Amino acid sequence: MELNVHLRATDDELLTNPTRYHHIVGSLIYLGISHDVHILSQFVSAPTQLHYTHLLQVLHYLCGTISRRLFFPCSSSLQLQAYCDATWASDSSDRRSLSAFCVFLGGSLISWKTKKQTAVSGSSVEAELRAIALVTAEVTWLWWLLANFGVSVSIPTSLFSDSTGAISTALDPVKHELNKHVGVDAFYTRAQVEDGIIAPQYVPLEIQLADLFTKAQTRARHRFYLFKLSVLDPP
Repeated sequence: MELNVHLRATDDELLTNPTRYHHIVGSLIYLGISHDVHILSQFVSAPTQLHYTHLLQVLHYLCGTISRRLFFPCSSSLQLQAYCDATWASDSSDRRSLSAFCVFLGGSLISWKTKKQTAVSGSSVEAELRAIALVTAEVTWLWWLLANFGVSVSIPTSLFSDSTGAISTALDPVKHELNKHVGVDAFYTRAQVEDGIIAPQYVPLEIQLADLFTKAQTRARHRFYLFKLSVLDPP
């Protein structure tokens, strides 16, 4: 999707037959376009001609990258690491933020998600804290899943965020004035830190891999992220 494009429900005229739009959006489960699909899927109940035009642009991109695959290294450690990010008040229609994460098992990407937050965040720190809580829940579940497969995760999962404020709040929520819903996220995350499941760490935005799932990227940045996620053309 193009940079600085903000689609709204009221854009352009409604499609007379939205069935094709529904079918296409429902089939787009490709990793490299997760953010685009998240945006376009918000309009499946009443898509417009403009929404359909952007959907066709996504299909055009896929036609040019159809050979790309998600590769898994043949030898890799069985330790988890996670990246999470958020875009604060990114939806101009309701000012709710986006949370996103990706989780690796060794060098293999095994989980990723983009999700619109359920309530408006009062600051970027609150939005980032919710993203941390979202991926913390995913990592906690993955610990349980691996244990059921007989795989023991021996060290806390590194959880990378580019928000020092959110990390500080998650590590010590008592020192911060938080409303109820944000406080729940902070104390939940803190409990998982104390249980040795996660270890929040700062990562610069330039290498924040979850950024791919929160907003449109330049062509160069998009290629960089896909390479880091091991979405590659076959040799």
